[in-house]
Amino acid sequence: MNISKLSEDIYKLSVSLDNILFEGIWEIPRGVSVNSYIVKGEKIALVDGVCGWDGVPEHLFEMLDQMDMKIDDVDYLIINHMEPDHSGWLEDLRSINANLSIICTKPAEQLLEAFYGRVDNIRVVKDGDTLDLGNGRVLSFATVPNVHWPDAMVTYDTSTSTLFSCDVFGTYGHIEGKHFDEDLTEEELVIFEEEGVRYYSNIVATFSDFTKKALDKLKDIEIKVVAPGHGLVWRKNPSKIIEDYKRYVAYQKEPDLHEVTVLYGSMYGMTEKATMHVIEKLKQYDVKVNVHRVPETSWGTILASVWNSPAIILAMPTYEYKMFPPMAAVLEELGNKKVHNRKALRIGSYGWSGGAQKELDEIMKHKGMQWTFVDPVEFKGAALESDYKKMDEGVAQLMDIIGVSDAVVTV
Repeated sequence: MNISKLSEDIYKLSVSLDNILFEGIWEIPRGVSVNSYIVKGEKIALVDGVCGWDGVPEHLFEMLDQMDMKIDDVDYLIINHMEPDHSGWLEDLRSINANLSIICTKPAEQLLEAFYGRVDNIRVVKDGDTLDLGNGRVLSFATVPNVHWPDAMVTYDTSTSTLFSCDVFGTYGHIEGKHFDEDLTEEELVIFEEEGVRYYSNIVATFSDFTKKALDKLKDIEIKVVAPGHGLVWRKNPSKIIEDYKRYVAYQKEPDLHEVTVLYGSMYGMTEKATMHVIEKLKQYDVKVNVHRVPETSWGTILASVWNSPAIILAMPTYEYKMFPPMAAVLEELGNKKVHNRKALRIGSYGWSGGAQKELDEIMKHKGMQWTFVDPVEFKGAALESDYKKMDEGVAQLMDIIGVSDAVVTV
């Protein structure tokens, strides 16, 4: 864990996590940081709780020692969001400092009892409520329900225009020793943009409608610093992460990028051979191509790729009257994350029976995904030249739909 000074009397306490599955599901190849904040006035608030995954409460106490503080000096624990990565040390904190006052929303109060048993000394806040820490330091609160739990809120320091946003404006990724956007090179900022869409698609995507409402609620607030619960603090260019999140929300309906994601699975190589033909055909177009094989590629990587892609190519064989099971599982999760309005082509092999198309249609209808498909290309056994011609036509039609109709001419 480490400490960094965000501004006068505001400190970021951060732990970097690697080699875990985030939420027990999501692969995080570049890790993730979990951030808490100390805000000092005459009284002291700890914002966003602390992460129980670090395992040892003494790490927090060591950091407080570096700031000439003790846990008894903390007057308020502000819980923006009750998920255990932001509240995991609550029991330890309260056992040491029984006078610690908890600030949270009404839904969070109910979760406190469910997660940690009866907890007293709670102040429930709602939109527009404030907390005066003294010395001109006033915090105000705004609820952002369902971003991504019903209890979520943000905390705003009126004296520095700092938004403590918890999961809102969060990203995966960490670079050791670099905590602020101004510390990063352009190349490193690109990494955090990639990790931002990965985080959003994995964690927040299902709640995009609520996220849009939250962004609308915050748009009239002057924000000079964005201090999220995960990722960088944005103080040089806070509008960067805010605009990124606006794009991420919009991409639920339809990305405006020239990208296509190819998702394929194959049992004996026949569908794989057809997929390689399609990938080769895509090279003729001015489009970024993301290729993922299931089940080898993690769901988190696939979600991030599909979130950026207006066009999807699904390649999978029929398996026991249905789709190749790993592909069905991926599509179910895309439906759960509300990935809507993609344009798609489906290809695939079958042997003694078809049936993959029927299950695909059922998933699309059940999840309300509203994808638009060009004519599928399904072939018995190995693809024939006539099948490859149909694939080429399908790719051309798909590229035309997303506005990439002109082939790239190479000499």
